[in-house]
Amino acid sequence: MSIYRKIEESQTLLINNQSKNLEGLQKKVFKFGFGQSPFLPPVQVMEALKANVHRKEYGSVQGDPELRQLISDFHFKVNGLKVAADNVMIAPGSKILIYTILLSFKKADVFIPAPAWVSYAPQAKLAGHNIIPVGTSFAKRWRVTPESMENAFAKKKHEVSIMILNYPGNPDGLTYSKPELEQIAKKARELDILVIADEIYGLLSHNNEHHSFANFYPEKTITTTGLSKWCGAGGWRLGVALLYEGIEDEFKKALIGIASETYSCAATPIQMAAKVAYGNVENALEFSRRQCHILAKVGNYCYHELVQSGVKLYPPEGGFYLFPDFSNYIEKLNKAGIYTSSDLCERILSETGVALLPGSAFGMDENQFTARLSYVDFEDPLQKTDFKLERDCPKMIEGIQALKNWLALL
Repeated sequence: MSIYRKIEESQTLLINNQSKNLEGLQKKVFKFGFGQSPFLPPVQVMEALKANVHRKEYGSVQGDPELRQLISDFHFKVNGLKVAADNVMIAPGSKILIYTILLSFKKADVFIPAPAWVSYAPQAKLAGHNIIPVGTSFAKRWRVTPESMENAFAKKKHEVSIMILNYPGNPDGLTYSKPELEQIAKKARELDILVIADEIYGLLSHNNEHHSFANFYPEKTITTTGLSKWCGAGGWRLGVALLYEGIEDEFKKALIGIASETYSCAATPIQMAAKVAYGNVENALEFSRRQCHILAKVGNYCYHELVQSGVKLYPPEGGFYLFPDFSNYIEKLNKAGIYTSSDLCERILSETGVALLPGSAFGMDENQFTARLSYVDFEDPLQKTDFKLERDCPKMIEGIQALKNWLALL
C-alpha cells in the first residue's frame, strides 16, 4: 500500500501540457481543452503592475485594506452585495480560497453538482470530506434543482453541509435564472447548507446580467471571484472571497489561520494593480462588455455548427465554455472502438488535433460521451476597432470544421 495521497494532476493543466507537447512535434493543435482568457488585462492595470514591481514586502494575510474596501464597493455597485471590507479575503487565486474554506472544517459533506470544475472534488478529498454528487442531466440543462439537492442530501453523513455552486459554469457555459436561484436558495436554507458561490465568470455573462447567489441566501453564502477571467489575468493569481455578514468568529479565525500557515498573502505588486482594476467600475464593466460581445459571437458560432452535426448542446450564456454531448453518435463511436469520454477525446486529439477535455474529468460517468470545449483559441482582438470572426478567430473555425468532418466520417 502506498504511503502517499493519490491525487491526479489537474486535467485542465494536463491537457495544456499535452497540447504543448504535440506542438513541439510540429503538429497542428486546436487548443479547445485549456480554459484561459485570450484577452490582455486593461492597459492601465498592466501599467500599475509595472509601476509597483518594486513592492516586495509581505502584505496582510487577509489582503491590503484599501483593496478590500475597493472590492467591497465594486461588488456592491455591480452585484448589489453588501459585504464589509473586513469580510473580504484576498489570496493568490480563488482556487486556494475555496480550498481554505473546505479545510476550515474537520468533517463535512460536500455537495458537488456534476458536471463541475475539475478541482472541487480533489480539494474536498484532500480536506478529508465526504463528497456527494448532485445529479444533473442534459434535459435539465445540467442545472441543480431543489429535487436533486434533496436527493443528494439523503446521503448525508456529517453535521456540516457545503455545496459548491458555480455559474456561469465551467464546464457547461450556462447560468441560472433569478427564479432558479430563488428556489435553490429556499432549499439551501431549509437544509442549512453553507454555499460557496463560485462566481469567477460572473462579469462574463453574455447578456451582461448576473445575479449573485448571496442576494438570495445572504446568511450562509461565501462568494468567490477574482481577476482571472473578467480581467484576463489568470496567471497573476488574485482571488477574492466575500464572506457573509455575521460569519462565526471561529470560522473566520480558521480561514485566516489556514491562510497564514499556507499562502501568507497575495503578491503585493498584483494587489496594487488590482486596485486599479477594481477602482473604476465603469471601466471594468465596459471592458467586460467588449469581451462578452466577442465571446458570445465565437461561442454561438461553435454551438450552431456542432448542433448542425447532431451534437446535443445548449447555446453559451457566460464564460467561454460549451459542454457538447455526443450521445447521438453512440453506435458509431462504439463501432470505432470508442467506449468512454476519455477514449473519445484521445481519438479526436490524435486524429484531428482538436483538444477537448472528457466529461469524466468533470464528474460525469465515463460512458457518457460528454466533453468540455473552450472556445478561446484566438489572439486578443480588443485592440482592433471591430471584430470579425473569420479574420480574428481562424483557428476556432478550422478546429470546429475539423471536428465536424471527423464526426461525419464515423
